Amino acid sequence: MMPTSQRPKHNDTLRYRALRLLEHDPHLSQRQLARELGISVGKVNFLLKALAEQGFIRFHNFQQGNNKLKKLAYLLTPEGLQHRLSLTRAYLERKTRQYEALQAELASLRAEVAASDPLPAPRAGEEPGEQGA
Repeated sequence: MMPTSQRPKHNDTLRYRALRLLEHDPHLSQRQLARELGISVGKVNFLLKALAEQGFIRFHNFQQGNNKLKKLAYLLTPEGLQHRLSLTRAYLERKTRQYEALQAELASLRAEVAASDPLPAPRAGEEPGEQGA
């Protein structure tokens, strides 16, 4: 297995979402996790191994038997909970900046439309040209 330092870094949003999903349901299969994250099962496997190497999750067998498939739970460690919290803060800050930038862009577009529109926009239920009639 390649050491963590040589592995490519995973997108922080992906790590945040994976840790959040596992915190809420540690019994998710890799296939279910892949579906929720919108990535391949192979990438989920790679991500989970990296999170385990960094000490953020640990694997726990919860079902074993002669003819039964071995099932795993992915449990967040205390370090994993702290890491998820720091990722949550960063995610919240990033999304807040995006929201504020979008609000500014919308205000600018509204002002542009208002400045270039010679007639007021029709009210709901009116046809253009019916204003003031």
